[in-house]
Amino acid sequence: MLICHCNIITEKEIEQTIVDLLDQDPWQLIVPAKVYHTMQKRGRCCGCFPNVVETIIRVTENYHARSEASGDIVSHLDRVRGLRVQYGSRTHERRKADHRAA
Repeated sequence: MLICHCNIITEKEIEQTIVDLLDQDPWQLIVPAKVYHTMQKRGRCCGCFPNVVETIIRVTENYHARSEASGDIVSHLDRVRGLRVQYGSRTHERRKADHRAA
């Protein structure tokens, strides 16, 4: 599935990049900018970043679940989705509804 239309990046390419980053350091913080930098791309419109965040969380959880690391794995995907629903598109950079830029 095509995730980034600006750079023509598929979900599989993003997943593989995340796994490669986790192989280097399983406990590093991975953000969309780091994924794009590793792929030698850059976010242009950044409309794909919410989907990239969900992919990062899903792949990271699966990676740690498969690894032999002991301890509880905390699922953050539902929490991120809850925050997206809570804050969603109702607010726009904390501006009032009647705010005009120009």
